[in-house]
Amino acid sequence: MSLSTMAQQTDTVFLKKLMQAKPELFSNILNRPDHNQVQILYTQVNRDMKNKPSFKSYSYNLNTQHYFYPASTVKLAAVIFALEKVNRLKSSGITVKSTMITDSAFKGQTKVFKDTSSKNGLPSIEHYIKKILLTSDNDAFNRLFEFIGRAELNEKLKKNGLINSRILNRLAIGDAGESAKHTNPIKFYNGNKLVYSQQAQFDPKEYDLVLTNTVMGKGYLDSADKLVNKPFSLENKNAFPINDQQKLMQKLILPEAFPALERYNLTTADYKLIYTYMSKLPTESNFPKYDEKEFWPTYAKMLYYGREKNVELDPNIRIFNKYGDSYGYIIDNSYFIDFKNGVEYFLTAVIQSNDDGIFNDNKYEYETVCYPFMKNLGRSIYEAELKRKKSNKANLAKFKMDYK
Repeated sequence: MSLSTMAQQTDTVFLKKLMQAKPELFSNILNRPDHNQVQILYTQVNRDMKNKPSFKSYSYNLNTQHYFYPASTVKLAAVIFALEKVNRLKSSGITVKSTMITDSAFKGQTKVFKDTSSKNGLPSIEHYIKKILLTSDNDAFNRLFEFIGRAELNEKLKKNGLINSRILNRLAIGDAGESAKHTNPIKFYNGNKLVYSQQAQFDPKEYDLVLTNTVMGKGYLDSADKLVNKPFSLENKNAFPINDQQKLMQKLILPEAFPALERYNLTTADYKLIYTYMSKLPTESNFPKYDEKEFWPTYAKMLYYGREKNVELDPNIRIFNKYGDSYGYIIDNSYFIDFKNGVEYFLTAVIQSNDDGIFNDNKYEYETVCYPFMKNLGRSIYEAELKRKKSNKANLAKFKMDYK
């Protein structure tokens, strides 16, 4: 099913009614849906007698052309495509554990020879993936971006039917224009043995998309922190609408729901690596080891937990997700499991709050508007799922990960 067909087939009433039934939680959003740019996609999973899944989707305000800044949610695509590339190159001897040495060949590029947060002190694809999924590490994403190459990243998005998406640049280093088109030379070693060498690459393409809402607000702070009194442009930035995000996630979590030819080229170990670190909490990790004050248990869990610091965790619940936060946007793309009650569903949502209309001033209403919305939405869907009658109970054993 194409994504445009999927968008047409989603029920557009259920989510609105669900929120209308809780005005104390959602009236501010419902009264000004455009102000907060909310979009939601919720997909129920139904199992047949053989545990094979099928989907039924519900949307609110879904619009693939209405632009929002996807921030770190693009990193999940890089995780998947990096592993696919390793599998394609496996005859060379490269593995996810091979030491990955990044060099430089163009202005602004940086080199990496070691990684003190890994057990052996060396960088690898596997360790970068852990850092991306645990705490959304920007440098780790940038290294995978350089390994996959910009052209291949965007080719893969299209090949997977993610036709309204593009990934153009590294994150959090001001990467744009010409520098974003150049990626670093990289070498992979098993011990002291060089197994694969990748030349610096250049990608001349532009990846134009027809999008609305790419210019917003009334002003922004420039790189010198000076206020510029004109709307902020997010044209020529990464794009990743929520239905593309959820399609990527569905195929990752439940590949058996898709024809064999459409599935990712991932091994059983690849899936296990992603599932483990997507659902693992930063406080459960030893390599990398995180300071709990900076990265508390629910740091990466927007939906249901609202990133709250001292919240009691439900031991039966695991959330497999990739969030993003930037420019006043909070996005979370998740697959939710309650093992005890056999609950599972996909929920992807975006909300923005920037009341003063100024970008880059770090004054966004994350704490008062965005996080509470994500928490309330996640919990409302979960409560609805607890009441939902299902013909067959899901067998979710494959998602029980070892977090030691």
